[in-house]
Amino acid sequence: MTTVALDELDVRILTQMQKDASLTNQDLAEIVHASPPTCMRRVRRLIESGVIEKQIAIVAPEKVANTLTAIIEVTLDVQTAERLQQFEQRVGLEATVLQCYRVSTGPDFVLIAQVTDMPAYHALVHRALTAEANVRNVRSFFSVHRSKFETNITVTATA
Repeated sequence: MTTVALDELDVRILTQMQKDASLTNQDLAEIVHASPPTCMRRVRRLIESGVIEKQIAIVAPEKVANTLTAIIEVTLDVQTAERLQQFEQRVGLEATVLQCYRVSTGPDFVLIAQVTDMPAYHALVHRALTAEANVRNVRSFFSVHRSKFETNITVTATA
């Protein structure tokens, strides 16, 4: 994995786009103090280099449906590179699994899932976790209150 060199203008663009990716190029250029053509070239380069993975709308789950957030720890029996990758691919196909992290010291994976209710959670666990012979342990926690949720990462210049 190679990093992309970022200068101060790139940092300003990324910081602003993480706050609001719906800005027009004209508005973004004005905010970051660049000309619109320069801003557009920079954004295009950041997209093509993979620094900007995608531009999305973040939906507040409590505004659209009653949902249950599950934080799930998964420990596998066999942790070979192939078996870890197989697990990641399988949970990657699950629409209710929003995030999957391979972690060290403790479980092998931590998943964040958003399901409609407990029956949907049990179906997910059975379908994606316990039906798999390589899963040794599943431990789940359920969110009772979300006090903070951010997607912004701190970006610093590297060039």
